[in-house]
Amino acid sequence: MQNSYTIDSNNDSTVTTLSHQCREEAQNNEKPTESTYLTPNSNQTYFADERIHIPETENSFFSFRKLWAFTGPGFLMSIAYLDPGNIESDLQSGVAAKYKLLWVLLSATILGLIMQRLSARLGVVTGLHLAEMCYRQYKKIPRIILWIMIEIAIIGSDMQEVIGTAIALSLLTNKTIPIWGGVLITVIDTFTFLLLDKYGLRKLELFFGFLITVMAITFGFEYIVSAPPENEVISGMFIPWYKDYDRNMLLQAVGIVGAVIMPHNLYLHSALVKSRDINREESKKVKEANMYYFIEACIALLVSFIINVFVVAVFADGLYNKTNLEVYNLCKDNNYTLGIDTFTKENTTISIDLNKGGIFLGCAFGAVAMYIWAVGIFAAGQSSTMTGTYAGQFAMEGFLNLQWARWKRVLFTRMIAIVPTFLVAFFSNIDNLTGMNDILNAIMTLQLPFATLPTIAFTSSSQIMGEFRNGM
Repeated sequence: MQNSYTIDSNNDSTVTTLSHQCREEAQNNEKPTESTYLTPNSNQTYFADERIHIPETENSFFSFRKLWAFTGPGFLMSIAYLDPGNIESDLQSGVAAKYKLLWVLLSATILGLIMQRLSARLGVVTGLHLAEMCYRQYKKIPRIILWIMIEIAIIGSDMQEVIGTAIALSLLTNKTIPIWGGVLITVIDTFTFLLLDKYGLRKLELFFGFLITVMAITFGFEYIVSAPPENEVISGMFIPWYKDYDRNMLLQAVGIVGAVIMPHNLYLHSALVKSRDINREESKKVKEANMYYFIEACIALLVSFIINVFVVAVFADGLYNKTNLEVYNLCKDNNYTLGIDTFTKENTTISIDLNKGGIFLGCAFGAVAMYIWAVGIFAAGQSSTMTGTYAGQFAMEGFLNLQWARWKRVLFTRMIAIVPTFLVAFFSNIDNLTGMNDILNAIMTLQLPFATLPTIAFTSSSQIMGEFRNGM
């Protein structure tokens, strides 16, 4: 490794972080070194102009005031667990395996929580996010490879968000806006939403909280209306089913892991925690920050898990072992004709996607249910688009020491994502978009080691983390 520094873990009153030493290097060297990029930069993403102050409280064990001050980064991180690719994986697993894969969803979420905790600890203890740490610890070739892999993950995630938003717009406008038209609109609306961070860090975090609330209400409404059996849902969460798994169920199980744990989310979370004003010279303050960030991450991922369960249960209850003909007759019996041609009159097992899911809800519970579903998908697409943009910005700043304006960053990743998505949407049909989503989930699974291995390696190093290194 290059440029490693030792943290004195024997002195509890001082935690010498890499960021402090890097700044000293930058001041003492006449010509810029690798360290100079760590000095404050006015163009830096997300928290350049403000850091949230952590209040002092009388209760040294736990304080809701302090928890509120630390609340924000975990919920922004949890958006990746609720993106359109995730939602589609949820409904497909429900249709394919009913409630039998809920334990996989729970396990993947717990595993994700462990990795997000390590990611946050890295940012809190060192003052550097994961991409910055890779820049310091790895040589050029491994660094470039890691950057390319994370860009592939971000672009793949961006494609899923484009697909989800386009489908939501098609459902909300009764197909007035075709899928390919919705793909083009996502270019404009992304820039519009990115203007929100100009109004302040706290307002941006509250806006993300609002979007998560919209998803919880919309998908929660569908869950309450469909009323799946609670005992089956709960048993599906805690009893690992492994018998009678067919090939399709196994593919869905792997897809859940790829959809839930996003590689670029580890880079994102390690950077977001730097938005709080933490005194890293005091070991006690660092421990406190780690504790509150972990509590916040637990709450945020619990909320995201519940929302995912809502989606799995609704479609498991309504479409498990159902045929296209049965759903077609359901729509016909309820005099619901909007999108009825999506379901063929063939007596074949139904395959489901975000679009068919919305139409089914309209058939079963009325048009309002379809519109509520579309609003939830739209919220998921927009929020995950914004966090993906931030993750890409952090990666570019960290790996390449390159500062781009946010609109350039968005344009770069969005155009790469939109071109193939637009071509499929324009020249083919929506079923091909679903197939593309399955491929993208598989790509996410393949990209995981390029984020998890550096995270585990850095947080296990006593040179980097000192007393805060990982245990066994």
